[in-house]
Amino acid sequence: MPVVKLQTHINAPVEQCFNLARNIDLHLTSMQQNHEEAVAGITTGLINLHETVTWKARHFGFPFIMKVQITEMQYANYFVDQMVSGPFKWFRHYHAFLPQGNGTLMVDEFVFRSPLGWLGKLADNWLLKAHLHKLLTQRNEAIKQVAEGGQLY
Repeated sequence: MPVVKLQTHINAPVEQCFNLARNIDLHLTSMQQNHEEAVAGITTGLINLHETVTWKARHFGFPFIMKVQITEMQYANYFVDQMVSGPFKWFRHYHAFLPQGNGTLMVDEFVFRSPLGWLGKLADNWLLKAHLHKLLTQRNEAIKQVAEGGQLY
């Protein structure tokens, strides 16, 4: 299965980074170019353990709807979101927050699998992995910018 791994250093406390990463409103702002909307479940504020959010978005010109649930959480250390229903066959996104110097090392590990057998595997490796890396990098930069006291957009 393809894996996207990112590490982002943020000059802000762990708790602040943890909460910004769970913030639905910040996620929506950082994903405006994909016309993302939170349409069901937790649609604003902070998402917590066992809660869900249903996202509606447009990627590669196609509309997608995906329901995600927070399946694991240890406050300010890590949380995991997993797809309940949507375009992937399966995905798990692990978010960790580690104290580093005067700031935080935010670690993402996004593991996924597309449907459609060998065709899905081709899409995973040739298209989706790079696309997801770009989206997660963009989202992490938004978290970093807000956490470090900047304005977003």
